[in-house]
This record gives sequence, structure tokens and C-alpha cells, in this order.
Amino acid sequence: MIIAIGGQKGGTGKTTTTVALADAWHKAGKSVLLIDADPQRSAMTWGDVRAEVGLDSPSIIAMGEAMHKRDQLPRLAHGFDVVLIDCPPRFGKILRSAMMVADLVVMPCGPSDVDAWALAETLDLVEEAQTLREDLRSAVLITRKVPRTTIGRTARELLAEGGHPVLKTELGYRVAYQKCMGYGQGPATFDQSGKAARETHKLIAELELLMNEEEATHVA
Repeated sequence: MIIAIGGQKGGTGKTTTTVALADAWHKAGKSVLLIDADPQRSAMTWGDVRAEVGLDSPSIIAMGEAMHKRDQLPRLAHGFDVVLIDCPPRFGKILRSAMMVADLVVMPCGPSDVDAWALAETLDLVEEAQTLREDLRSAVLITRKVPRTTIGRTARELLAEGGHPVLKTELGYRVAYQKCMGYGQGPATFDQSGKAARETHKLIAELELLMNEEEATHVA
């Protein structure tokens, strides 16, 4: 299962989401490979912090716009249960490369109408990739949702009109997502009973269901 987390807009929580998923799947006993494709290398820094505090870590390596080549990610991916690709904003070539090897591209999007409008460029890139790879799945993930507010309702409607599934799971605007990064953790290990941890596990369950349904379709 290779999942690219990407989008052309910054500040939507791509790295935060990728790290949260990597941490939770690793904690669940899956063999996880995290590809840091963002030149800022925040995911790799997270891995360094994790090592410093003595935590066992998923495998983390850096790759760029050539990751789709046969001797790079396709060669490495077979040894892992889950591969997560943290894609940077505004680097279309890297996102294109990731989508040439991914089974699923998840597009984090903020909860406002403006965020939904800003996703248009990313949707164009995904649809371009899907003309080349009909089996590439896509889904939008609403992030940074402010709890106990109605913001996000119309954004979800706008996103649904874009023709790509919008995941039922939403990630809230919570301190835990940012705070756990500084400890080399994700919500699943930082505060196992917290709301961020519950959201992360819910997201994992939904992603696994989505990919299992796709696999069943191909088998049929």
C-alpha cells in the first residue's frame, strides 16, 4: 500500500498527517517506509528526534522527483506493508512522480471555502495522473477543523462537487498534532486516549477500508 500525501498549497498539514499515520501504523506492528520528498526535510528531522529520545522508528529516507524510476521507490516498496510519501507544496514534479507509483493520493485541505478553492490546482494534477494511471485512487482529507464550529460544512460540499471522494474522517485543529512532533512522536503514541489519537486511528481504518475495497474490485 503506497499512499502519497500531497497538495500544491502549503499549511494544510501534509507532514503532520504523514507523520501521524507513520507513527500509528508502526505502533500497530506494520513495517512502514516514510519517504520525505519535501526539501525542508521535516519528516527526517522528526525521525532524528525520535532516535534521540530512544524510540524505535519507521524507516525514513529522502527522495525527489525521480522516485518513480524503477530502481528507486518501486524497488524499495516491496519490503514494506505501508509506504507513505510526504510531498511538498509547489513542487508539481515531485507530486507527479509520487503519483506514478502510489496506489492512493490523499489531499489534505483546510476547512474553509477558500481552502477548497485553492485545491483546484492539485485536483488538476491528480486528474492528469489518472489519465495515465486509471488505477490511481484519490481522496480529500479535511484538516485543521476547529472543534465545535460549523466551518467546513460548505467546504465539504464544494469539495464533493470536485469529483473526488471526501473522507468521512476529519482532523481537528489540535495542539497535540504539533506538540507531538517535537517529541519525535505521533498522536497515537503521544496521548493514546486523546482526540488526535482517535482521529488518527479513525483515518487509518478508513484508508485501509478504501484500499481493501479497491483490492477486492481488482480480484473480482
